Amino acid sequence: MKLLNIGFGNVVVSERVVAIVSPDSAPMKRLKEEAREMGKLIDATYGRKTRAIIVTDSDHVILSAVQPETVANRLGAGAENGKK
Repeated sequence: MKLLNIGFGNVVVSERVVAIVSPDSAPMKRLKEEAREMGKLIDATYGRKTRAIIVTDSDHVILSAVQPETVANRLGAGAENGKK
């Protein structure tokens, strides 16, 4: 099991990540609200601005204060090097 650092000491199982997207578009705002209504929203921003939305294969939506590019780079680096 490889873990993906999404900021502030929070980690996600990298194999469960389906998408890492920017929160700026209207569809992503709807996705966030629908996840909140279903009880599947996880806010890992520590009160900071949401910069990335991570969608998992279990339909959980995770909010991160780290840029999507940074999260994607961490995901790619972990896969290439066999690190978490």
